[in-house]
Amino acid sequence: MKKLFVVAAVILTVASLSSCKKDYNCTCKGDTMGTLVVPLNDYSNKDAEDACTSAETTYKNGDPTCSCTLD
Repeated sequence: MKKLFVVAAVILTVASLSSCKKDYNCTCKGDTMGTLVVPLNDYSNKDAEDACTSAETTYKNGDPTCSCTLD
């Protein structure tokens, strides 16, 4: 029984330290540029949000009506 608790503790520790990464899409739309989908593969949620915000800032230089959303 003691070994079971040790194994469970190790598994929970490893699971809590690993970040959940998945694939996202950043969809940007603007009057001039139309619709552009930027794939964000193997990103954590926070990193994908940061990348999409950065893309929106970049695209607004060329098209001020640009708006990006994370899918």
